[in-house]
Amino acid sequence: MDLTLNASRREMLAGSALLGGALLVPLTACAATGSPGKGGLAANTWLAVTPDGKIALALPKTEMGQGILTAITMIAAEELAVAPEAVQVTIAEGDAARFAPLSQGTGGSTSIREVWQPLREAAAKARAALLQAAATQWKAPVADCVAHDGAVLHKPSGKVLTFAALVPVAAAAPLPKDAPLLSPTEFKVLGKAQRRLDGAAKARGTAEYGIDVIVPGMKFAAIAECPIFGGKLAGLDEAAAKAVPGVDAVIRDDDALMIVAGNTWAARQALIAADPKWDAPPAAKGAQQAAIVGTVAAGLNQPGTVAINADPKVALPAATRTITAEYHQSFLAHATMEPSNCVAQVKDGACEIWTGSQIPSDAREAAAKALGFPLEKVTFHNRLMGGGFGRRLEPDMVVRAVGLARRVPWPVKLTWAREQDMTHDFFRPAYADRFTVGVDAAGRPVSWTHKIAGSSIMARLMGPAFKGVDEDVVDGLNAPLYDGFPRTVTFQQVESSVPTGWWRGVGPLRTAFAVECMVDELANAANIDPIGYRLQLTSDPRARAVLEAVRKQSGWDDKRTPNSGLGVAVIHNWDTYMAAVADVSVGADRQIRINRVTVAVDCGQVVNPSGIRAQIDSGVIFGGSAALWGEITIAGGAVEQSNFHDYRVMRMAECPVIETMIIDSHEKPGGMGEPPCAVIGPALANALHALTGKRVRSLPLQKGFEALA
Repeated sequence: MDLTLNASRREMLAGSALLGGALLVPLTACAATGSPGKGGLAANTWLAVTPDGKIALALPKTEMGQGILTAITMIAAEELAVAPEAVQVTIAEGDAARFAPLSQGTGGSTSIREVWQPLREAAAKARAALLQAAATQWKAPVADCVAHDGAVLHKPSGKVLTFAALVPVAAAAPLPKDAPLLSPTEFKVLGKAQRRLDGAAKARGTAEYGIDVIVPGMKFAAIAECPIFGGKLAGLDEAAAKAVPGVDAVIRDDDALMIVAGNTWAARQALIAADPKWDAPPAAKGAQQAAIVGTVAAGLNQPGTVAINADPKVALPAATRTITAEYHQSFLAHATMEPSNCVAQVKDGACEIWTGSQIPSDAREAAAKALGFPLEKVTFHNRLMGGGFGRRLEPDMVVRAVGLARRVPWPVKLTWAREQDMTHDFFRPAYADRFTVGVDAAGRPVSWTHKIAGSSIMARLMGPAFKGVDEDVVDGLNAPLYDGFPRTVTFQQVESSVPTGWWRGVGPLRTAFAVECMVDELANAANIDPIGYRLQLTSDPRARAVLEAVRKQSGWDDKRTPNSGLGVAVIHNWDTYMAAVADVSVGADRQIRINRVTVAVDCGQVVNPSGIRAQIDSGVIFGGSAALWGEITIAGGAVEQSNFHDYRVMRMAECPVIETMIIDSHEKPGGMGEPPCAVIGPALANALHALTGKRVRSLPLQKGFEALA
């Protein structure tokens, strides 16, 4: 399978690989298209007022638990002067042309940031068209008309015309080229807490995820893939597999075995009976964790490719002291609650696909390429996802499923078992960072050298277009919070047999951990309070505001109990500012426990404060789990972890108290899906140092802490 895509990081994260009906609740099949229907008023290709006066919105992004479905509805509702419940939304099919220049991809915390302006402008034009239609009928100035609750009110007379009554007139006239947007002082929906519009359907089990899809005549398939990276299927007991009741087909790929049956249980039992044998090159079989991460660390001794050059114009006093430190981050799995799955049917020269994808239009193109079909012969029905975290930015599961579907006469649902999903991921890369920082007599940096080594996701995706610096790896370093001193950053690409891909937080997550831990080390070396030190180094008022807010709310300056340590981290990424203070303790069993996390966030204009709080809760738990325990290790060329029994995630009883403060702001909206994951890791590491005096420089923290005992 050739999945190479030639694109810049911007195109991958905010464009074709990551950025796309009306909102229907409960969420089931994508029956609506979002088109206005005959006689409707189309604001653009994905927002319309239908002839019955309803608002039809096709979601240009994907809902994977982050709340974009509710947030985008609120934006449309605000500018169209209706309640969010009045907007009918569908998750759109994969169709890049329909949503261009937006991409349907969902990742990099781009959804609100990219949809905010075009959606508001389209909704404002529709509102202006309806106001003009009403003014025409009443022979009144447009200024005397106001939209309210799905109707237009004539203020002087009190007359009212519903949107349904106005749509025919509005649709017959040209859409206004420009329309004023509402100011924040006029907002009635945005910034107000809104319950998740998909919450009831999900709670009642009526929402349809990819794994729930059933189509007429469908068969079920299970898959076993070679456990060793680069290995091949060498043999199987086909007769034993076919002897399992309900088995319909045994399908071989070079590196996988798939069983098609009348139900998933029969397919999985047949996989066991088949007892597949695998073969792999000696080099792949010999791949071991120590050698892989050792090679990454050794990459720091290479010159690397310069990503950021020190500014020669910055003249500072010579350093009175040099401080060095090296940080290491582990491979991570995505571990989504919903394992990989895809339903596909190939029939009469066409293909139909049902699954949840973060890149529905790109996955559609990948399927068409794999089948050798024209794009118009492939239909991609996107669905809700039970988590994505970057795993569903890859089209591999779709390509595998359509490859199976073309060889059987039925539509087929291919579902990966948790163990297969965990061991055949595109893992978050392992990284190594080395800092050499010169400081003056006051402990402030006068020079900063940062060397990075690790896998390049962009090199895989860009192919020959890659020029040596992975922009994702150094994301967050080009516009740092701390400036005023010359910085040099280099990147050394180091690859192994481990396939790598984006993980929730992408590049800024890894840079935040390394940089914020290093800044904490500098503060400790200068014997300066870590928050006070950061305030000395940044003049950014928004960064200072979130730092001051967490300082006060967390009780940072209060007297600490003997077994309590506080650590801080602050970030500015995804157009969002966020600071976190973590309160940790260590039990008699030497297990690290998170007691409380205080977060202050300035994400610009707030859409849904309930959604922001939910994202912070989610990010602290997801990112905290990874920072404390998350690690994928390799033995004999295979992943050692297979399920949640040996890939630990935070349990309910382990969850800390999480307090969130939202800073009032009317700056452009920032992202919220990934900042909490990025800020929690360094806050925990810094808190552990504050408590124990031991600096753990490798993730996961629990393993690193035990190694220092």
